[in-house]
Amino acid sequence: MSVADTSAGGLLTLVRTGRASTRADLVRLTGLSRGAVTSRLTALSDAGLLLEGGDHASTGGRPAGSLHLNPDAAVVLAVAVGRSRSQVGVFDLAGREIAGDTHDHEPGTSAADLMPSVARRLGSLVADLRGTRVAGVGLSLPGSVDPAKCCSIDAPVLRGWDGVDLSAFLRPVTEAPVHVDNDTAALTRSELFGQVPAAETMLVVKASTGLALGVVADGRLVGEGQGTTGELGHTRVDVAGELPCRCGATGCLETVAGGWALVAALQEQGRTDVRHVRDLVATALAGDPVARRLLRGAGRQLGEVLAVAVNLLHPGAVVIGGDMGSAFDLYTAGLRETLYARAHPGAVRDLRFLPATHGEAAGLHGCAALAIDRALEPRAVDELLRG
Repeated sequence: MSVADTSAGGLLTLVRTGRASTRADLVRLTGLSRGAVTSRLTALSDAGLLLEGGDHASTGGRPAGSLHLNPDAAVVLAVAVGRSRSQVGVFDLAGREIAGDTHDHEPGTSAADLMPSVARRLGSLVADLRGTRVAGVGLSLPGSVDPAKCCSIDAPVLRGWDGVDLSAFLRPVTEAPVHVDNDTAALTRSELFGQVPAAETMLVVKASTGLALGVVADGRLVGEGQGTTGELGHTRVDVAGELPCRCGATGCLETVAGGWALVAALQEQGRTDVRHVRDLVATALAGDPVARRLLRGAGRQLGEVLAVAVNLLHPGAVVIGGDMGSAFDLYTAGLRETLYARAHPGAVRDLRFLPATHGEAAGLHGCAALAIDRALEPRAVDELLRG
């Protein structure tokens, strides 16, 4: 274990990740003396970050002497921005939602028009906290983002957002750090935080307006902190021919299986009331045969491409999130059909298909997880204790 891991923040990480639950565990894992461990734990307790079993009403009956993170020491704010909907929320340090709301907006709304509204909604939620410390903000966007500059750098569904510093809009609400990530990374993170992952290796599909893929290997998000995920929807497929994609290329999987393409196809059938993939899904679940055929067909097209990833990685689970995930049984029926036909039998023998754990709120939970992980990194905790 490195020297940095033996700091107070490092000890808190061992406790909150379940690797240590007693002082004796910490002495054994770090090699520190019992006195050094006690000194660091005292600093964490004085800051309100650490609780010992039996000392607090929220310990849940833990044995005396057991150590655990105090989930009420602070809160984090979460913001998930999509093409036509934004979600905001307040979470405790255990990732439990305290308050939140969801608002629809017109596709194409600029950052300058949308983000002040997001800030006002967050401000309203924070006003009810009566002085509770805000430890950080997690923000997700479609497409690729620049975590260092807190901005979008390539979001076809958010025209005009690229390069705009989004943290500036949130300064009236909190001075806490703002962390930004891609929406599929947030979805994937929501499957890992505060629970045992469905599998050590798994694929997390965001099937919504676009199609993207998060990869978990050895229980960790691949590409952590890069601001992008697998561009599944922009894989060239023969069936798409030269159909133009919103990314500027032609022949992408999205042109035949992305939510935007399915909505356009249903509108061509005279369903002008269907404006978003959520409308398409609701129509399909209500029994509309055309909408059902489109969703199942999209699943088939996805399965053909996903089979390559399954053959390469042999995941234990495929998680389906995003708006099309709300029609899980219908969508995965098509997905299974082509994936099983194209993947190696050994790669799919024990493969499970699962809906996103948090459903429509998965992205918001992932944003909260991002903010919590950053706020409780050893370096951030040690800086807080020095402050």
